[in-house]
Amino acid sequence: MALMSLFFSKYLFVLAALLPIINPPGLVPIFISMTARNSKQQRAFLARRIAMYCFLLLLGSMYVGSFVLEFFGVSLPVVQLSGGLLISLAAWRMLNDSPAESTQPSSEPVRQENRDELKQRAFYPLTFPLTVGPGSISVSITVGASLTVTGKPMIKYMLVPMASLAAVLSLSVLVYMCYRHADKLLGYLGQTGSVVFLRLSAFILMCLGVQIMWEGVEQLFVELIQSNANLLHR
Repeated sequence: MALMSLFFSKYLFVLAALLPIINPPGLVPIFISMTARNSKQQRAFLARRIAMYCFLLLLGSMYVGSFVLEFFGVSLPVVQLSGGLLISLAAWRMLNDSPAESTQPSSEPVRQENRDELKQRAFYPLTFPLTVGPGSISVSITVGASLTVTGKPMIKYMLVPMASLAAVLSLSVLVYMCYRHADKLLGYLGQTGSVVFLRLSAFILMCLGVQIMWEGVEQLFVELIQSNANLLHR
């Protein structure tokens, strides 16, 4: 019972940390807008790929993200600044799309893309930075560092990793379900409601991108001030 309690506590801890910042239902209109000229079959393929990439990115960030950043000498504020810029640019393109491009089938033919092109677009920009952005990567790295526990090897090397893996898998499945049934979820709003919701979502995404950039700039300024203060004390 103690092991099960620890498993579910770690599972809920990881899920509660990542679910609000990724927010798969809130990403539905963004996915619709970015795949407006793809067929239903292509969208289903993209949904599967995005869910798989989401799982790999989150799990990789949780366990090896801090080591990778340290290896390349990249700090989290720089990741936030760069990722926030990418998100803001994507939101700007969405704000400048015509309603026909965002909410209903276009008069232009369906975009013809092979599987390799779909795989590339599924990773960028649909998985990174729109689904798994710098914010969720930062949270994943932080969560991975906080999951370190002392005790028996079975708890440290089996139970806790399995709990975090189950949480990330659950979140990836939720991403797949929301994207796979994006048309139905957004269809309840109607055409006018969809246009309004898409514009609001693009604006909110722009605000999130600027917020992430600001957090990165703020942290860089703090580090700069601290380094200057240390130099003055020498």
